[in-house]
Amino acid sequence: MTQDMRQTAIRIFNAGVAAADPFTGVQGALPDTAPALILSVGKAARRMAEAALDRFAGVPTIVVTNAENASPLAGATVITAGHPVPDEGGAAGARAFIAAIQSTTGPVLVLVSGGGSALLPAPAGDITLDDKADVSRLLLASGADIRTMNLIRQQLSLIKGGGLARLCAGRDLRALILSDVVGDDLSTIASGPTVAPLGTRADAIAVLERLNLWDRVAQSVRDWLTRPDADQPIAEAQNILIGSNAQSVAAMAAEAGVAHVIPSAIEGDVADAAREICDAAGEGITIWGGETTVTLKGTGRGGRNQELALRIAIEAQARGWTNWTCLQGGSDGRDGPTDAAGGLVDEGTLARIAAAGGDLMALLDNNDSYAALGLAGDLLMTGGTGTNVADLGVLIR
Repeated sequence: MTQDMRQTAIRIFNAGVAAADPFTGVQGALPDTAPALILSVGKAARRMAEAALDRFAGVPTIVVTNAENASPLAGATVITAGHPVPDEGGAAGARAFIAAIQSTTGPVLVLVSGGGSALLPAPAGDITLDDKADVSRLLLASGADIRTMNLIRQQLSLIKGGGLARLCAGRDLRALILSDVVGDDLSTIASGPTVAPLGTRADAIAVLERLNLWDRVAQSVRDWLTRPDADQPIAEAQNILIGSNAQSVAAMAAEAGVAHVIPSAIEGDVADAAREICDAAGEGITIWGGETTVTLKGTGRGGRNQELALRIAIEAQARGWTNWTCLQGGSDGRDGPTDAAGGLVDEGTLARIAAAGGDLMALLDNNDSYAALGLAGDLLMTGGTGTNVADLGVLIR
């Protein structure tokens, strides 16, 4: 019974991933005439660029993506960049974007997917790449949500928060956007390179102070943010959403046939999210989407999906559930700095961890959900999916 439920959960999850296929989404929203330049950034960047080049072969194309998805693409320059912490590869990609825009006239097609915030660093002012990387590390460890992180990232970048659109001012600009953000706020996805920013420099300062990070960021960051905001209106761009978490959740429900869909996105701390999911789950199949957060306290390896799966297993045991299975995974196939997409747990997970000599609570306190799930044999391993629409979950009772 348990094995059957695990296979069913995988099938439902795969339907959600398939619904976010960037190739199909891009091809359905391409312009009628060829652009002069194609720029693609994010975890789905290669697949999106492949779709565009299938229609517009020969158009100069630059792709910036993470290592998992950076295989060569005929007709394109593919640049490998660091994620979730920016690196020199991403900085080189940003410079290539800017140089291509400045040396090309005519329409520009921009393809945007999740992960673009970290993958395309273009530090403003005297801010160095290391300074920006330190800000990213501090924000990741703080438990800040993606909107908060991107508000700050936008203010430290020449490209984010509409910066790319400003570089393309005066020409036709179309952006096809695959959303990895709950609610599909276009200004948050990849930090909104073609959309007006989420806030101002003063807003960024206020957030850093609230998170007790203001005195921990580099002096160059503080110097830049305390300058007056420049009056730079956003250039006009046609922004088109081609895929989202909500669309993938709907596809999962269709695949399940009969299922309860949690109507609001699952967000916030993983422990709170686990209780919310278990409160909502009756008998049968329950499906949800969203993006939770983890506050880093230890030095272990893991990610929000892996930890949420374990927290759900703890909740299920506390409630005395039997005959259940839960899959919690990132649609991109990568959860945190690991090779796992998430976790696939059931009523035997906690016992298997204990039998293998693991202390679950000690592992969780060290943010070592990867090791805990590994002891149980319950890591969800999908490989890179080539897309990214946040996180998806299935619970079967």
